[in-house]
Amino acid sequence: RSALYLTPYRCSGVGLALCRRLLEEDGRIHLCIACRNAQKSEATRDLILATHPAAQVSTVEVDLGNLASVLHVARELRCRFQRLDFVYLNAGIMPNPHVNFKALWHGLLTGKVLHMLTTAEGIMTQTDRLNGDGLQEVFATNLFGHFILIRQLESLLCSNEKPSRLIWTSSSNARESAFSLSDYQHAKGQESYSSSKYATDLTSVVLNRKFNKQGLYSSVVCPGLVMSNMTYRILPVFLWKLLMPIMWLIRFFAKTYTLTPYNGAEAHVWLFKQKPEYLDALVKYHSCTSGLGKSYVEPRKIDVDEETAEKFYQKLLELEKQALERYSDLLD
Repeated sequence: RSALYLTPYRCSGVGLALCRRLLEEDGRIHLCIACRNAQKSEATRDLILATHPAAQVSTVEVDLGNLASVLHVARELRCRFQRLDFVYLNAGIMPNPHVNFKALWHGLLTGKVLHMLTTAEGIMTQTDRLNGDGLQEVFATNLFGHFILIRQLESLLCSNEKPSRLIWTSSSNARESAFSLSDYQHAKGQESYSSSKYATDLTSVVLNRKFNKQGLYSSVVCPGLVMSNMTYRILPVFLWKLLMPIMWLIRFFAKTYTLTPYNGAEAHVWLFKQKPEYLDALVKYHSCTSGLGKSYVEPRKIDVDEETAEKFYQKLLELEKQALERYSDLLD
């Protein structure tokens, strides 16, 4: 079997833990790491081979926020693979995150602080910008680049002989209130990450409706709050170190405080072992950890309107058409 793992800068944190755990489940799998930074992905490959020397691990270079790069890597993958059994859509960015301490204090006074700490609702904002393709950078990297890649790899994914799987990394921060069909790239707001993750949930729901009969199944997971490179950019590292004892205590009340990359990969690995035909397309699978450190998976209904999902999918297709017209010279 083959698995493609997509990550933005380097395969670390949940990504590295997931790769190692997948090989523990099936040492015969061919694991391909798709990363923006070729040097770092090769370094990750060496780390994986150090613990799994017989593993088949390869790399490709791709910037999910650059459409030309996505089309180039799609062509390369079509040449290198006859089919893909699993695609882990994990690349994501959260540029210039800011914590609203005033809102956090208000949440403490109103008793909503635990909800805010587990979803980042109302306390986390980002400053987005346009990329070289004229798209909002977070939307392009977290969703649209993945969407274009999937569409370009349909020949490797859609087969009635054996199902293929898309496993998207969503978030507990994915909220309908941060998303708007009229501004689906979130150019006018300050919660681009939340919007992109809600858009991910919408996309997965529609992909199942469109492609299940062709043998392609889509699922979304939430790794919980994991201490990773992305997390450490939200607050200074020394402050995280001061907060860690409190966070371990919070886990007795907030099971999505997985904290370690190994725990955060629990839902990803659990889905690897499931038969997709029996999964609920309207469920998000959350990695959870008990206060005593036991990891498990909790299914939760996705808060999506299927009519909105369909309308959004049509907008993605329109944007795809414009993009492919611009880069027609890169198509086969």
